[in-house]
Amino acid sequence: MPEGGQALPKRMLLLSAYHAASHDYWLRGLLRELPDYDWRVLTLPPRYFNWRIRGNPLSWFAEQADILGGDYDLLIATSTVDVATLKGLVPGLASCPTAVYFHENQFAYPQSQRQAKHERVEPQMVNLYSALSADELWFNSAYNCRSFLEGCRALMSALPDHVPDSKWLETLERKSRLLPVPLNPVNVTGRLASDVLRVVWNHRWEYDKGVDGLYLAVEALCERGVEVELTLLGQRFRQRPETAGRLLEKLAGGAQSVRLTHNQFVDDREDYTKLLSQQDVVLSTSLHDFQGLSVMDAVQAGCIPLLPDRLCYPDFFSGDYLYASSPATPVEEASQLADKLSLWASQPSARPEPPNLGGLEWSSQRAAYAERIDALAR
Repeated sequence: MPEGGQALPKRMLLLSAYHAASHDYWLRGLLRELPDYDWRVLTLPPRYFNWRIRGNPLSWFAEQADILGGDYDLLIATSTVDVATLKGLVPGLASCPTAVYFHENQFAYPQSQRQAKHERVEPQMVNLYSALSADELWFNSAYNCRSFLEGCRALMSALPDHVPDSKWLETLERKSRLLPVPLNPVNVTGRLASDVLRVVWNHRWEYDKGVDGLYLAVEALCERGVEVELTLLGQRFRQRPETAGRLLEKLAGGAQSVRLTHNQFVDDREDYTKLLSQQDVVLSTSLHDFQGLSVMDAVQAGCIPLLPDRLCYPDFFSGDYLYASSPATPVEEASQLADKLSLWASQPSARPEPPNLGGLEWSSQRAAYAERIDALAR
């Protein structure tokens, strides 16, 4: 103990191997809201996924050996970190208490058309070995935790021989905790009224976020003649789903009842929140979502969520905000979505109030994070 009798702050090593925007949102919140710990942070950029999820120990071992070799009271790693290999390469980390934070898990991702089935196994094994080598597993939703454990069980049943019994799965379940990504508070100064229903879709333009479902929903709304102003946000990439191009072509003519009012990724957080605050409904057509931060951003800005009854959404939102999920029959699902939007467009009084997400903000979640950190740190 140093002079004056005050204990040194606990030393935290935080590793994020595929540091996407949602991971950065969580990390910045930790550093800002829990400043009494001494943080050391290593991240790697979110590109070259297959190399990143398997090669992160090698990258850090080659470039950050001094930081990895420090004396830490707790290691917190995201689920893309190959914790088991890292502990083998860095003996000092082998005995360090460890929590793995699951923003997502590799068992619950929908398979893309370009992806061979065997390509999914290695990322899944990284998740599994990291979980086995950790003291606690932190999940951002019950759906994430459940799908991870179910995925582990399904993988074991598909392997040919020398497979351990189910006791190790029970151990993983006992180590699991729910810790959602805490939300930053949002200040919305005022909302302008509109005679036309304003809908925002603010997700990444990739297959797993359901661009096909969005296209079918727009088609269904146009067939019904439902007037909607549509805002498209979310990150864009050089390669985008083919359906995205067809959607924009359909809306470009201006003769449809669905009118495109904004179509651009907005990087500035203040401008992004301002745009969200001008919408009435935030829409999801996702095929995967483990907490739904994009949806929650919009809800905090005053939007009513309209979400498929699947994935993590029922964990956080009541049935008033859900439409029937039928991914095997996407046209039927789009019809269910369009029915609800049609009602809300024609009868504003039928719209539910936006849900209150105050219980997910840092003011409500800070104590839970500090409790888990203090329980694990040596």
